[in-house]
Amino acid sequence: MIDPLDARILLTLDRDPQATVLSLSRELGVARNTIHARLRRLLTDGSLGPFSQRVRNESLGLPLIGFISIAISQSASHEATEHLRRIPEIIEMHATTGEADLLAKVAAKDPADLHRITNLMLSIEGVVRTSTAMSLVEVMPTRTLPLLESVARSGGAGGT
Repeated sequence: MIDPLDARILLTLDRDPQATVLSLSRELGVARNTIHARLRRLLTDGSLGPFSQRVRNESLGLPLIGFISIAISQSASHEATEHLRRIPEIIEMHATTGEADLLAKVAAKDPADLHRITNLMLSIEGVVRTSTAMSLVEVMPTRTLPLLESVARSGGAGGT
């Protein structure tokens, strides 16, 4: 769990991703060993995702984002999910409630490419149907900054 000091370290790194342990130590008034240990723990306990998550899809030539609801046969759900994981354009996938079983966020070159990806999904045994929506404009990107600021201020997420 990220505590207020962890949040302050991460906020400082968000402002300056190339900050050194020494500069973090000086700016935050915390011993270098403490900063180093905190960063190591955040990396090893899974609190920080991989660096590759910072790469923008547009820079990979995949500017279109689609959201695909996927209904799968319950008897083949594990196998179908494993096959879906192998499609590189699926950049995020969640099990959901409601009419669909999964919601996939997909990066594509253009609408024709999104259609190709959808057809690829439908060719997987156990995938029953899909429903696709294209993002027109990213109104707000994924963000955790306000959550980190809340933890840094109050000692807990969701507090003000």
